[in-house]
Amino acid sequence: MSLGKRVAEHLPFLRRYARALTGSQKTGDTYVTATLEAALADDELKASLENGRVPLYRAFNKVWASSYTEAEPEGDALTGHEAAAQDHLGRITPLNRQALLLTTLEDFSITDTATIMDMKSEDVESLIKEAVREIDDESATSVLIIEDEPLISMQLEDLVTSLGHEVCGTAATRTQAAEVVANKTPGLVLADIQLADGSSGLDAVDDILAISSVPVIFITAYPERLLTGTRPEPTYLVTKPFQEETVRTAISQALFFGSSRPL
Repeated sequence: MSLGKRVAEHLPFLRRYARALTGSQKTGDTYVTATLEAALADDELKASLENGRVPLYRAFNKVWASSYTEAEPEGDALTGHEAAAQDHLGRITPLNRQALLLTTLEDFSITDTATIMDMKSEDVESLIKEAVREIDDESATSVLIIEDEPLISMQLEDLVTSLGHEVCGTAATRTQAAEVVANKTPGLVLADIQLADGSSGLDAVDDILAISSVPVIFITAYPERLLTGTRPEPTYLVTKPFQEETVRTAISQALFFGSSRPL
């Protein structure tokens, strides 16, 4: 397999990580592009990408870290959700978020995460513990769960309540989701994309976003339907079967930025 094809296999997931890290699809893609440009200009770096995801994410991390520390504030150039995201980023230690995202959302081991972040494993573990404490400090909100598999819906309910949030309703169809929102607008939505009656979770989410801008996390067995690069992609996407730590991280990130509409 050519190097281009090897890298292409990992790009949708690197872009997902970049979006979750920066809170912006546009900004995340800019860092991904800069990483690929750096690889093309450096034969040693380019050759290292033959070894899979770890060197690719490590290269991305170096680009992001250097740009983040040296970037000038954009001030009035930022508006809406992106301005809110950057405001939050200025008050949160980014290393904590990186460590948690890499080990949960991207499913890297502690050892691989340490390589990516150029740190010791014990330091990565400390960052993760700090990140979990930050998650626990998040303000409680109401959550709508759109999921047609009862066992998964119950699992998500238990997880949401264990984090201190309330479940304002569950829905197995687009119609049921609309009925819940008619009574109470949620502060967060967890949504599958393929629902019980053949309706679409994407349509259900569009209905909700037409009423209020709330963060949405898609939890699906079909991530390829959303990671196409041909339409605005969700910032928060969890693949089934999921680990509870992954959902927990996504919830923290979604509440952190306050919205998941494309930026």
